[in-house]
Amino acid sequence: MRSWATLLVLLFLTACPGADEGAGPGPDARAPKASPRRAWWVLAEGSWRTLESPRKIDRLVADAERLGVTDLFVQVYRGGRSWFPSESADPAPYREIIEQGAPAPLPRLAEAAHARGIRVHAWFNVLRVAKNRAAPLLAAVGPDAVLVDREGRSLADYPGFEIPLPDRLHLRMGSPGLWLDPATPGVIEHLESTLDELVAAAPELDGLHLDFIRHPLVLPIVPGSRFDVGLEFGYGEPGRARFEQETGRAFRRGEQWDAFRRERVDETVRRLSARVPEHWTVSAAVLPWAERAYLVAMQDWRGWLEEGWLDFVVAMAYTRDDRLLRYLSHGLTGGIGGDRVWLGLGSWLFVERPERAAAQVAIASEADPAGVALFSYDALAERPEALDEIAAP
Repeated sequence: MRSWATLLVLLFLTACPGADEGAGPGPDARAPKASPRRAWWVLAEGSWRTLESPRKIDRLVADAERLGVTDLFVQVYRGGRSWFPSESADPAPYREIIEQGAPAPLPRLAEAAHARGIRVHAWFNVLRVAKNRAAPLLAAVGPDAVLVDREGRSLADYPGFEIPLPDRLHLRMGSPGLWLDPATPGVIEHLESTLDELVAAAPELDGLHLDFIRHPLVLPIVPGSRFDVGLEFGYGEPGRARFEQETGRAFRRGEQWDAFRRERVDETVRRLSARVPEHWTVSAAVLPWAERAYLVAMQDWRGWLEEGWLDFVVAMAYTRDDRLLRYLSHGLTGGIGGDRVWLGLGSWLFVERPERAAAQVAIASEADPAGVALFSYDALAERPEALDEIAAP
């Protein structure tokens, strides 16, 4: 009986035919629609920790080539820590690699991947520093760097990174941790400096892949500050003062306040996008519900595509509900973003039921997306027997 990874990847291969053989990295993301791209997200600190040794880098590239993967979203900045030399981030992961006598991981990976026609995108966690209270950005900017909720409570003061009582009785926060407020002076500037260091360290990469480029979600999800229920963020004093200065009005919740907070996230995308080399593509991992992303998470990814700040997005259609996935897949590729929307699937959800993961790849492929990305490579890297089986003639 085939392993779950084998089933998943076999269907991934058959459902998504690859790009022309021999194509080099870095094709124009806005060119006429071609064969779907196939991608993996590669974690920096997952179970496999690919960047920590040349052997694992070679294994990643070999696996990608054998399985027809065209693009790798490789995590390089997470929780304020960097896998490249940096003075604005904590470069401890990079230093540990170098101290072990290994070469700089990103140039090494880019060289190996390009030799096989595979693109490498730097996966960059933007507005969340995980649960790292020692992140250099927080030290440089100060407490105002962290988002404040509508009750005036900083996320840095949440006990155990959980929503305080009594709200915790009926609300749950997605991806708890320390989220940054882009309205606070110094936050975007610090991110720009970190990105500049990444580009200087590995200009041969093919793209920048933005993640956590939004406000956090809290369930139940409430559409904007026009409602007096739920919980939302961005209420720090610097942001409110800037709102009053730019609008000439006293602070109050409502559509204008929502627009201001959304524009600060827009500004972050625009400014980071403007700093990358011309040959890089710029993409983002985004919420798959465009209206909810716009109203609640301050993530106007359709606008980012329209403005040309992004070349494509990867909509994180992570769900166990196949019917919902079908709705999302066809809706996302049928007009919202067209051929500039890739579909991201949460294959980790079905470790115990591989046939379900394979079925979701087939469902997504029915919508003829520009690309399909799987989260994550680590799940496959732990099962070499499956990869060997697929590689066999």
